[in-house]
Amino acid sequence: MRRCSVEEEEGARRGRKELPDWFVTVAEDVVQYCQPEEGIWVDLGCGSGGLGLALAQRSKSMILLVDPNAQALSSALQKAEESGLASWVSAVVACAESIPLPDGSVNLVVSRGSIFFWREPPLGLREVCRILGPGGRAMIGGGFGTRYPNWALEEFFRGIHQGLKEAGDQPRRDWDEPRRPEWLTAQAHAAGLEEFLLRGLWLLFEKGKT
Repeated sequence: MRRCSVEEEEGARRGRKELPDWFVTVAEDVVQYCQPEEGIWVDLGCGSGGLGLALAQRSKSMILLVDPNAQALSSALQKAEESGLASWVSAVVACAESIPLPDGSVNLVVSRGSIFFWREPPLGLREVCRILGPGGRAMIGGGFGTRYPNWALEEFFRGIHQGLKEAGDQPRRDWDEPRRPEWLTAQAHAAGLEEFLLRGLWLLFEKGKT
């Protein structure tokens, strides 16, 4: 999992025109779409913990932040402490393709923006399936949440497209290619997922109970 996706986007939000926090609106969609059971929830490829901490504000489930960047996780845990969330937020240094959790041990896995940078997305999705318990749900992909304001979306993508234009054709293709529903569908099939749902750039699926 390359470090840059979540971190760069967080930097973009803090920069141009101080964009609203999209982790809040994504967390709202996670709760609405997944309706997860309380228990252990994983934010995979979390960066400095934006989505996981937003979910911690909405649930007393144990929130486990997983990322290969120990410095980013340290920042996330500091934010949890400052927000009074430390009692139910913890962190593990790991990548998506090798998650050090037991089979069937979690109720929810979310990942915003990191799958596009996983070394082997199908392997990462199989790991997600492995750690989910029966009836556990996952929401993997990218987006800003259905309630994110249009003006902020336009501002964000204006900056992204300007940067890609300056970088050249290949970086733009590298950015665009995985951010298509067809790419997510291909990764899901390669991972052996038999049933899944696409909502924009989000891949949603549930671990069977039998």
